[in-house]
Amino acid sequence: MKVFILTALVAVVASQSYPKPQYTTPSYPAPAYPAPAYKAPAYPAPAYPSPSYKTPEYAPMPYSFNWAVKDDPSYNDYAHQETADDKGYVTGSYRTLLPDGRTQIVNYKADDYTGYVADVKYEGEAKEYKPAYKPAGYPSPAYPSPSYPSPSYPSPAYPSPAYPSPAYPSPAPKYPSPAYPAPKYPTKY
Repeated sequence: MKVFILTALVAVVASQSYPKPQYTTPSYPAPAYPAPAYKAPAYPAPAYPSPSYKTPEYAPMPYSFNWAVKDDPSYNDYAHQETADDKGYVTGSYRTLLPDGRTQIVNYKADDYTGYVADVKYEGEAKEYKPAYKPAGYPSPAYPSPSYPSPSYPSPAYPSPAYPSPAYPSPAPKYPSPAYPAPKYPTKY
């Protein structure tokens, strides 16, 4: 309710139009600074020679490469192959085994005119991914368990404590309930 009243009050104050303030032009004269007493130094304009070399433009180098990884225990199955010609036209493909069991295959081509164009395909059917739990089978240690000899010195004889054990009254004392009422919390919202 208070927020509503405050909002209404702000809206009323904001809606009132106040006249635009009228300011007079200052009546003091503009500052006049004297010209410096020294001559400005005359520096010659820098004359840098234009560079006599040009950045070389190299033609695209043809190349071809491929690689593949297939590791069944770790579920890694990847491959990539790419070929480029001497005109800058690049073609290639890569594939990867997805966690849901499908294989994603991407065939692509790229050049200076069309840019990168990819065709994405999937092989197989998606399955729910449930990684198999395999407990680590570590072998028992090869070293023997330690066997320590018993100490050759006698155990220390400590004297019994000189103070008495604490004695608590039985039954425990009862304290009065607090004077304020217990809070009542709402059960449903």
